[in-house]
Amino acid sequence: MMMMIMKMIKGLAMMVFIGYLFLWIITPTYVYKQKWLVRVRAHTTSTYFGTQGPTMLLYTLPILFMAVVGSVYLHLRKKANQNRDEGKKEAKPDNLSIWRRPMIIKGLGIVSKIELAFFVMFIALIVWSFTTYLHVGFSKINHKSAAKKGEEVWQSKLDSVALRFGLIGNLCLAFLFFPVTRGSSILSLFGLTSEASIKYHIWLGHIVMTLFTSHGVCYIIYWIVTKQISEMLKWAKTDISNVAGEVALVAGLVMWATTFPRIRRKMFEVFFYVHHLYIIFIVFFVFHVGIAYASIMLPGFYLFMIDRFLRFLQSKGNVRLVSTRVLPCETLELNFSKSRDLDYTPTSIIFINIPSISKAQWHPFTITSSSNLEPEKLSVMIKSEGSWSSKLYQMLSSPNSNDRLDVRVEGPYGPISTNFLRHDMLVMVSGGSGITPFISIFRELVYTTETLKCKAPKILFISAFKDSSDLTMLELLLPTSGTPIEFSKLELQIEAYVTREKQPVTNDKKPVSTIWFKPNTSDTPITPVLGKNGWLWLGAIISCSFVVFLLSMGLLTRFYIYPIDKNTNKVYSYGSRAALNMLLICVSIMVTCFVGFWWNKKSNAMDSKQIQNMEGATPVSSPNSWFYNADRELESVPQQSLFQSTNVHFGERPDLKRILFEQKEASVGVLVCGPKKMRHEVANICSSGLASNLHFESISFSW
Repeated sequence: MMMMIMKMIKGLAMMVFIGYLFLWIITPTYVYKQKWLVRVRAHTTSTYFGTQGPTMLLYTLPILFMAVVGSVYLHLRKKANQNRDEGKKEAKPDNLSIWRRPMIIKGLGIVSKIELAFFVMFIALIVWSFTTYLHVGFSKINHKSAAKKGEEVWQSKLDSVALRFGLIGNLCLAFLFFPVTRGSSILSLFGLTSEASIKYHIWLGHIVMTLFTSHGVCYIIYWIVTKQISEMLKWAKTDISNVAGEVALVAGLVMWATTFPRIRRKMFEVFFYVHHLYIIFIVFFVFHVGIAYASIMLPGFYLFMIDRFLRFLQSKGNVRLVSTRVLPCETLELNFSKSRDLDYTPTSIIFINIPSISKAQWHPFTITSSSNLEPEKLSVMIKSEGSWSSKLYQMLSSPNSNDRLDVRVEGPYGPISTNFLRHDMLVMVSGGSGITPFISIFRELVYTTETLKCKAPKILFISAFKDSSDLTMLELLLPTSGTPIEFSKLELQIEAYVTREKQPVTNDKKPVSTIWFKPNTSDTPITPVLGKNGWLWLGAIISCSFVVFLLSMGLLTRFYIYPIDKNTNKVYSYGSRAALNMLLICVSIMVTCFVGFWWNKKSNAMDSKQIQNMEGATPVSSPNSWFYNADRELESVPQQSLFQSTNVHFGERPDLKRILFEQKEASVGVLVCGPKKMRHEVANICSSGLASNLHFESISFSW
């Protein structure tokens, strides 16, 4: 019964989405603008919402409805997974395996056929919209119409082209913020994650700025040739504000300049801080076009604002850091206390901020623990690669390290579900710290075989490291001491390659050590920001905040703006109307988010007290040292099994083509995480068609 309801809900959401796309297809046509839109406005324009009402009904409401319906669907799906008899759990076949095969497209990287199809359709939508807009616009331009404006025909056409660049830019802007909404129910509804979708945000950002820059440049040329350069200083009361558009464009260009790979990689902090100019960009964009037209791109940004404010609320308090494992390869494993209500899937990520290093910097890290195997602990691996992570490693590896550390988090975020059980074998290819997401997958499969007594696929790890000290990363496959673990029922083989050493190095190296931190009453376990029924709460916040906004906007329009303007849009200032609407949107979102967060914080506080009581005292070795000798020896059964399953190859790189083609199981899931060259090599092998049993699985990670 529940499965039928879920299918109906998802089907409804898909129908709304198809209708939304169809609306964008017909938007540039003459029939839509001169007939359909006129009828819609005639029936929906009111004294409460004015001309803004029809636009919100057509472009804003469908997406917010999808987000609410998607939240309900995801809640039911989560409950269905929890209530299912796990002992009889079966792998689901993947009917889209052919369409998931990877392709390497220059400029796009590794994409599946599904992604490529959507990309081609979106580009087709842009081309269709632009050409249709031009056809409709040019059909009205002739010598007579140009002469009325005192212009040449080509000048009128330049004006039309400039306007159309802006209209198409707004189309792309409407989709720009969906990929960066981390807790998005819409992305999860389509089986996507924000981390994996960030490339779409990058593509859209380049397209948006190309179109808006063309829009601005064409208008500047038009004003120069028609001797209307004073238009650049125009801020009309009831029309387009050119000054606001110029401010938005300048803010966008500054952001755009820092997004190119060379600048972003070498000066990431500059990129990070400059990107906050998106606030200026959006605010002045709304001032430029007016709130009525801006409602077209509102839904994506509206959902982003809800997500951003919830992240802000979650990040205000410190979380309980229990211990840290320090590896000799300049790598850390941070172990946090978490609530049992916090569930996440393998390959999920969490954002971490350490104020003592930087109050502004937030860094994403892939979670290495399993919420099923370790219900009260969350772990991440951090490799010392940049300045921030190097400072953290130095801070924790020094003999006089602190006995506690203030840490703030946002998340976790990840896929709504994983289906690794559908394969007969999993081949996990990693380079260096690329092993991170595979640790969580391994621990989840241990839980599947040892606790649920289910059959799991065979596992083949192929890990390449620079030197032998990096081999200690393999120890992180096993949780810290205190978490019982056995994997005797799991068929595991590890092939480790040390590329820069031709033989084992006998020099004495630092052992793996564990630091335990003092508990603090102000620290709390990591909890779900909206409680265990987070998806339902998210749907309630989206719907309630929008209703509050509509009510407040309706009353403001009816009793303040309408008596002045009478729905003529020729008296009351566009800028004032836009400012009031933006203020009401912000207040509505902040109030509803705070109520939802505060309500769930009360129940989370009770869980936190129970966890703190259960944690007990922190192990110590001496009053002046908080280093606890938790180094594990190979005499332990799990460590012995791990050691016996590992083959180390010195002075060579893995022959990935030979290894993958040697796997004869009917279905082999191939996961790769590491350098770009390695990812492309594996993707090429899997997409070559020479082995139909190889199924490429896309994995994103952060460290």
